[in-house]
Amino acid sequence: MNGQLTLAALLQEGRRTLQDAGIEEWAADAWYLFEDAMDVDRVHMLTYGREEAAGREKADQYRDMLCRRLAGEPVQYITGKAWFMGLPFQVNPAVLIPRQDTEVLVEKALEFLRDGQKILDLCTGSGCIILSLAAAAREKGLHCFFTGSDISRQALQTARINAEALQLPQVSFVESDMFEMLDGDYDMIVSNPPYIPAGVVDGLDPKVRCHEPRGALDGGEDGLDFYRIIAGEAFGRLRAGGCLALEIGFDQAGDVTGLLAGAGFHDVSCIKDLAGLDRVVFGRR
Repeated sequence: MNGQLTLAALLQEGRRTLQDAGIEEWAADAWYLFEDAMDVDRVHMLTYGREEAAGREKADQYRDMLCRRLAGEPVQYITGKAWFMGLPFQVNPAVLIPRQDTEVLVEKALEFLRDGQKILDLCTGSGCIILSLAAAAREKGLHCFFTGSDISRQALQTARINAEALQLPQVSFVESDMFEMLDGDYDMIVSNPPYIPAGVVDGLDPKVRCHEPRGALDGGEDGLDFYRIIAGEAFGRLRAGGCLALEIGFDQAGDVTGLLAGAGFHDVSCIKDLAGLDRVVFGRR
């Protein structure tokens, strides 16, 4: 195999390229891009890693992906996919990349999921929250009604693609500026709204600031604009006993719990993420 480029050598080339450029997650990023470009998994690499990397076209595709990563583009946008709650989601620059922290919101909502409920996800983006809830309901044999809303038509197109890929036709999507185009009431409202103060957005990691949609990040001057809207309107859109669960920034628990309590919610509480940071505020009507 003298002179041949093996799979292992190509992967090592990618690792070295990203490491030399100071990419923090160089090993993981090199692997995820390699896996996608070369269509291999770890078992295949263990077995055939010393064999020739088949096809110059795939090797060139991998190197092109590495160049995009060197330019700061997130791996998830390069591959077009991300994992959330164990499910695959298509992502693109029209939607935020799903974060593991947001799984805390889904897990809290699942505690209150019951048969026959109507559930609304405001600012749905890729649909990862509402589709994860719908997938869990299907697994539990629950028949619920799920709606995801967003002001971004491009985001909703992505959410619908994800719903189709996950075979979740019971989820509907509505183009709406918060509650404006939504009718009826709900048993549960969930949301991961924009919550970063406007003045902080420009100081975010370039991977986020330059590639993820600003409209899904910017929560206004103090980061609380969308929580004020939700607190002001969600109470009247929830059935008696209904619940509201919101993802928050790590330093917003006091402000958001205050908004919910002031709007009439009871049992208002804050749930921490795995890092011990405040992550979800919960309340009931």
